[in-house]
Formats: sequence, structure tokens, C-alpha cells
Amino acid sequence: MAKERKIYLHNEPPAEARERFFQAVAAAGSGDWGEEIIPVEEAVGRITAAPVFARHSVPHYHSAAMDGYAVAAENTFGASETSPLRLPVPEKAVPVDTGDPLPPGFNAVIMIEDVQELGGEIEIIAPAPPWQHVRVMGEDIVATELILPANHTIRPLDLGSLLAGGITELAVKRRPRVSIIPTGSELVQPGEKLEEGNIVEFNSRVLGALVREWGGEPVTAPILPDDYQRIKAEMEKALAGADVVVVNAGSSAGSEDYTASLVAELGELVVHGVATKPGKPVVLGVARGKPVLGIPGFPVSAVIAARLFLRPLLYWLQGVHPPALPRTRAVATRRIVSSPGAEEYVRVKLGQVGEKLVAVPLPRGAGMTMSLVRADGLLVVPALSEGYNAGDEVTVELWRSLEEIKNTLVIIGSHDLTLDILGSQLRLLSPRHSISSAHVGSLEGLLALKRGETHLAGTHLLDEETGDYNVSYIKKYLPGRELALVTLAYRQQGLMVKAGNPKEIVGIKDLLRPDVAFINRQRGSGTRILLDYYLRQEGLDPREIEGYQREEFTHMAVAAAVAGGAADVGMGILAAARSLGLDFVPLAEERYELAIPREYFALEGVQQLLEVIKSPAFRQQVEALGGYDLRDTGTIRWIK
Repeated sequence: MAKERKIYLHNEPPAEARERFFQAVAAAGSGDWGEEIIPVEEAVGRITAAPVFARHSVPHYHSAAMDGYAVAAENTFGASETSPLRLPVPEKAVPVDTGDPLPPGFNAVIMIEDVQELGGEIEIIAPAPPWQHVRVMGEDIVATELILPANHTIRPLDLGSLLAGGITELAVKRRPRVSIIPTGSELVQPGEKLEEGNIVEFNSRVLGALVREWGGEPVTAPILPDDYQRIKAEMEKALAGADVVVVNAGSSAGSEDYTASLVAELGELVVHGVATKPGKPVVLGVARGKPVLGIPGFPVSAVIAARLFLRPLLYWLQGVHPPALPRTRAVATRRIVSSPGAEEYVRVKLGQVGEKLVAVPLPRGAGMTMSLVRADGLLVVPALSEGYNAGDEVTVELWRSLEEIKNTLVIIGSHDLTLDILGSQLRLLSPRHSISSAHVGSLEGLLALKRGETHLAGTHLLDEETGDYNVSYIKKYLPGRELALVTLAYRQQGLMVKAGNPKEIVGIKDLLRPDVAFINRQRGSGTRILLDYYLRQEGLDPREIEGYQREEFTHMAVAAAVAGGAADVGMGILAAARSLGLDFVPLAEERYELAIPREYFALEGVQQLLEVIKSPAFRQQVEALGGYDLRDTGTIRWIK
């Protein structure tokens, strides 16, 4: 098929697109998947296809509820402390254990501790009312009683009543079979050797896991190249054997994006393009009576699209409502800018700082898989909104429990590789505590402390006059606040260059060479401040540096830009250069510290963090990175 540039046919709000899609699926007669009989032990998470009635009563006989003696209640009347009554064994009192059937003619049990055993008889000092300490037949379940209704999602707690009521097998709705077709000539399987231009195919695994979570049964096809006829053949095969078809990638409007055309050829194209960001290139349609979804290839877009359309579809097809997603209110720590016209889904980290639950936006790129890993929740910016200002209260869909979030230490400020080690070691020492870090630069970290948005701030700000780090900035931006500066490490700052240093870069002056492309850190970062300090010392104009305005937010991002050829040089720490096999031109040793306000210093999580910093395991892992000096690690300087 000749390559042809397409355009999006729609740009519908997701709710309207979903409604039109479901109407088309209903009109096609989809949703009657039938039922299957399975053992009760395998039924957790499945949905009952019909009401389930008990086959026998529980208990199915009158049974003793206590260890003691079974008696006829009328034979005990008149017993008292002043007039004890003796009953012969076994004629009028039969010893029983809990769960034993009551002998015929007996209707009560006296606990063993309430009788005096006297050889062939017992003595009692109180009468036993009828059915005392007896589980009567059907006390729990009566034969023919409804145990579970139809359309009930079976829980572990349901199994006991089912089995006790005589149910060993039951009818459940068949799980919808979902065929997932990964497409893209650039894709390779995980573990295969990567050549330039290759992308590891993992979306099908993520989507498959989500399908299982939502009650479906995923079936993944082999990776297909961007070939119209081969994708068409696989779709036809999937439509013959599956209940739902998901084509991953190829849903956009490029010359090799075939999903929309294929759905239109095989059936009805209902929606192509929804007003969401990320996730606009969504295809929704029906072919041969089956729902077909085209989901974008970018991983974040794929997850968002699946949550918006595939999740409700699978629950709807099974005849149940999707479980409600927990939500909470939080305060945005930074301005979140959004373009009107599309709902935007922003991943956020959450943390309880003082009385505020704060939401820290994560990187918003559609290809940022780690934003999904790090996210505690999802914030939705309405289509007609331009976003939120810092300090605005926002609604967040929770991906972690509030209890976990409230035990999270928020660290905003400068990036350092040791923070990852710190977070990992904290989870080992104190599993209920964790770290949420946002890398916005040292100065922004101190301002976040000032606004009450973080527990700690990572900082390495050089005072040009004294040569000391951090103290003068804290006194300037946080006057009157008492804080602890905890030394994490001294580290080597310098220029990261490609292996072998092909441009022969030896110092700051080389950044102005016309053949050198630079990559910078963001404004307010300690690294940027240090660079500008050196430029002023040398009398150099930053405007003459090619790439001075290109910014990254972490040392690793700068190192990756150099390693990948996007830049010849960037400023960062030795540990980042070593991790990607770069050469390093040292410039300075700097002190990296954590600033902790007095009011948070006594928190259990902070104290556990300080224990980690002093631990041999932390030191060993940091030393293995290289480029760090730990001579003062754990030292505390109080600033008033």
C-alpha cells in the first residue's frame, strides 16, 4: 500500500469518544462472552454468571458451640448456688466437644468450667436455657439461601461460605480475550541486542498486565513491522479468535500509521483522535462485531489511553462498573501550564509536609516511563483550563495509598546520584518510609522549604565571597529559620566530555570555541551557579557559548546528552560521567548538603534517614560510584 499522510478525523473529549465507542460496540452485539464452570478455589477475582444458592445448611445439624455437657434444658430448671442439681452421665448429661452433634433429645450445652464432675454425674448451680451454647442447624446458612448474587466479583472472603454451603464449582463469566498486537519496524524483544534505532518492545507486557488486572485474558501477537498487509492479516486472525483487539502504535497520522485505515477497511472507524494530552492518537472502532482499539506507541500515552478506554470497556463488557479510583486533594508546588483544548494528565509525586499534602509534577513527556514508576498519582487539567498556579488546590487520582504517601519524605532541590542510594537504603532500614525527590535545582529547593512544600532540600550553592557552601543562601532566603545542614558528601564538579576527549577540552575557555556544543543545567541549580561564577572569573560572555540556553535538570541527563552526541560537553559530577563512560575534566570540589528545618528534624523518617547516612552500607555504595569524598558525611551544621 502506498504511503499516505492522514489527518485526525476527530478531536473529541474523552467522555464523548468513550460514549460513542460503547454505543457502537453495543450496536454490534458485543459483550455476550458466555460462561464457564470453574473450581471455587480458582474463582477469586472472577464474576459470577448467575446467582449461587447453598446446597445444604451450615451447620447441617445442631452442634455444640462450647466444650462441656449436652443437656435437656428442662432437666436443669431449679439449679442454683444454694440448691445445686446433679445430673447422671450419660443419661441426662453427655460430654461434648465444640462442633460435636447434639444427641437426640438434648437442646443445650453447659460449659465445662460451669460444672462439677463427680464420677458418674455432674453438679450444676444454674439452669441452662434452651439452645444455650448451641449452633442450631442453618444458623449460618440455610439450604437454598442465596450466597452470592449474579455479577458479583468473588473475593477471598467469599470462598469459605461457598465451600461450606456445598458449592465446589460455579459458573463465572468468561474473561474477555484481548489480543494485543505490537507494531513497529523499530521494535525488538527484551534481551535482544540493541542496534541504533531499535526500541525494546515492552508496551504489550504492560498492557497485558493491565488487562489481567481489569478482568481480561491477554493474548500477545508477535512484533509486526510497519507493513499494511501483515498488520491486516494479524488483525483478521485476532478478530476471529479474540473478543477485543488492541493494536499498539500506528494510531497516529503518519505515513506508516495504518491502524485507522485498517479499522475503517475491516469495519467501522468510530473515533480517530481524542482531546487528551498525552494520548491524542487513539483509534476506536468495531470490526466483525468486535471492539478494536488503536493505542499510541509512546508508553505514557499507551497507559493513559488504556486507562481511559480499555479499562471501562473490559468492565462494561463483563457487566460490572469499574471500581472507583481513590482521589484526594493536594496543593500544587509549582505552576502547571497547560494548553486549552485538551485534557492533560500530569503525573505527580505526593508528600505530607506539615499540614499540607503537596503535589510535585513529574516530567510530562509521553515517552517518560520513569514518570509512571515514580508517580504517586495523576492530576487532570481540564480541557478549558490553562493549568494551575503554585499553591492551587488540585484533585489527584491516587496510585499509592495515603498511608504510604504520608510516610514519604519529600526532597526538593539539587540532583545527586547519592539520593537514589539513600532512598533504597531507607526502604531496607525502615520499609514503611520512602523518599520522593524532585530535581529542580538548589535555589528552587530552598524556596520550596520557604513555602513549606518539602521536608528537605538538596543544595550545593557556592558563596563566591567566602568559598563556603549553602550557609549564606539559607540566611538570605530563609531568614529567621533554624535549619540543619547535613553533609551528604563532597563531590567533584567538572566538564563531562566524550570518551577520549576528541575535542581536547581542557577548561572553561574551551566552551566558547565555535566547534564545541555545550549542554547546560537549569537556572537556579548549583551547577549553573558554579559555571556562571567561573565564566565571570575568566571574563567570558555566556552568550558566546553554543548551547548555553539548552538546559537539563539532572547530572545524568547532561551526561546522556554528551554520550549520545547531542552535545560535546556539559558540566556535572564525576560519578555521572563515569556511569556513562565519559571522560572528565575536574574543576572544583563542592559540598553537597541536605537542608532540614528544625520542625521536621525530629520526624521518625528523617531520623531513620540520618541513620542511613551514617551506615557502612550507604558509604560503600557511594564510594563505589567514584568522585565522592565522605570525610564529613553525616556532619550537622545548625544555621539560626
